[in-house]
Amino acid sequence: MAKAVTILRLPPYHCELNPIELIWAQIKTDVARNNRTFKLGDVKLLLNDAISCVTADTWSKCILHVKKEEQRMWDLDTRLEALIEPVIINLRDNSSSDSEFDSDSD
Repeated sequence: MAKAVTILRLPPYHCELNPIELIWAQIKTDVARNNRTFKLGDVKLLLNDAISCVTADTWSKCILHVKKEEQRMWDLDTRLEALIEPVIINLRDNSSSDSEFDSDSD
């Protein structure tokens, strides 16, 4: 029996809203910090060690961080929306400025 799956689409170009980016940064930092030989075989071992250090608690913390960042962005968006006056362009307006263009074409 198949399990129900929810697909969450993340916004492009916003790595701060993707917890895997935080995990990947931690893994890369661990590998770089411990890399002494710069040999591919050793880097592979360091990579496996760094991945094994990622726990459910690590994921939970990263997800919580992303949720806080998302809320911060929503708050900022709300504040900006209140500060910025809307720009309204009326496409149905038949103002006198249209007649200026009409007279130029004669």
